[in-house]
Amino acid sequence: MSVNTKIKALTPPDITEMKGKEPIVCLTAYTTPIARMIDEHTDLVLVGDSVGMVMHGMPNTLGVTMDMMILHGKAVRRGLKRPLLVMDMPFGSYEKSKEQAFENAAILMRETECGAVKLEGGQVMAETIRYLVDRGIPVMAHIGLTPQSVNVFGGYKTQGKGDDSKRIMDDAISVQEAGAFSVVCEKMPDPLARKVTKKLDIPTVGIGASVYCDGQILVIDDMLGMFTDFKPKFVKRFANLGEQVQEMAKEYADEVKSRKFPTPDHVYDYAGEE
Repeated sequence: MSVNTKIKALTPPDITEMKGKEPIVCLTAYTTPIARMIDEHTDLVLVGDSVGMVMHGMPNTLGVTMDMMILHGKAVRRGLKRPLLVMDMPFGSYEKSKEQAFENAAILMRETECGAVKLEGGQVMAETIRYLVDRGIPVMAHIGLTPQSVNVFGGYKTQGKGDDSKRIMDDAISVQEAGAFSVVCEKMPDPLARKVTKKLDIPTVGIGASVYCDGQILVIDDMLGMFTDFKPKFVKRFANLGEQVQEMAKEYADEVKSRKFPTPDHVYDYAGEE
């Protein structure tokens, strides 16, 4: 007799319930193979608009489109069983109005079968978050450094220093009151991230914030060390795959050029005939 061992996927309420109980493990993913590799080790997987920089060589996230997010979201969905899948809403897809945000969030959820969307902004996006949640779309908020506002901030600078800390705290309270099930806190001072985490009833997920946030998230390619010329200060690299790939590519090129690359004893044409 067969036994149904289907794994139950985590939901937004499951993530919220982890507040104060156990750290929440989050990573980004953009492809099916990576999603499969991290599936059993993560609680939440984000298809971030960082895909524009990581996979497409863009200078920032502003050029990412809905079509790009859907393409990568579908790929990641195929590789996940347990973690909650969250989709970033790309720049320009939700800021115009709450109605625009709902239309595009609904498209993302329908096309990718994700469990929630993430959008950037605090107090200014509270009304939109409430509108989405009231209509059945779970929202993960994002405060502190919001990369889609990089031109306003004048670069990827730490947010919430000094008197600016009140703005960040107000943002945090606003997104919680609007119904967000969790909030990403990016690039803010450790003491402020701790205060936000203690103040909120929903989980905080840190990236360049405090180790005392309720969870942590990293861009998978940063964690793996895929980039040799870019290393954020807050990133711990668990490998240096970028350097290894370069070394292996050189080794392969040297073998091909010296005709040492192994070939099969029999060479077949395109029809599969010897």
